[in-house]
Amino acid sequence: MYFAALLARTEDGWEASDTELDDVETLSDLADLAREASPDEDTVLVLIEQEDAWFGVVRVDGEEDPRIYVSDAAAAARSSYGEILLTDELLGRDPDDDDLDALDLDGTEDGESDDEDEDGAEGGGGTAASAEAVPHGPVGDAEVLDDLGVSEKELRSMSGDAVGEIAEALGASDVLETVR
Repeated sequence: MYFAALLARTEDGWEASDTELDDVETLSDLADLAREASPDEDTVLVLIEQEDAWFGVVRVDGEEDPRIYVSDAAAAARSSYGEILLTDELLGRDPDDDDLDALDLDGTEDGESDDEDEDGAEGGGGTAASAEAVPHGPVGDAEVLDDLGVSEKELRSMSGDAVGEIAEALGASDVLETVR
C-alpha cells in the first residue's frame, strides 16, 4: 500500500493534497505535478511511502531541478513509484551505460541459440547486475529538508510513519491528516 501527498508551502503555511501517481511515469512528470500545486513557485514536497518498506521526499523549488531523498533504494527499486525517483544521476550511474543492457553479451553469435544454458544458471544476468547497482539503504540528498527544520540525521533515522514524522516536524501534520 502506498501513500503519496503533496505539501505546498504558502504564505499561510502548508497546504496538503492527496495525489495520484498513476499517470506519473518520470521524475519530470512528478516535478511538473508538484509545480502545479504551487502557482507562486513556492517549495513543494512530494512525500511517498510504502508500508514501512521505504519512503521518498522530492523537493521542488520553482523551476530548479528536483532534490530527492529515498530511505532505501533497494526496496524502492522493487516498486513502480520508487523507480520514478531512482534516476541514474541519483544512483551515480552513467546514463550511457544503459546501452550495454541492449547488447547480447552472453557469448553467442547472432542467431545462435544458447542451448547449453537451459538450467538458467546464467540467465537473467542483466537483471541481477541491475539489482546489484541499486544500493541497500538511503540515497540522494539527505539535507533536502535541513532549512525546513529536519536535519540529515533526523531524516536518516526515520522509519515507520516517516511521512507523518516529516509533516510533524514541518508543522503540517494537521493538513496532512486531512488527505490521509
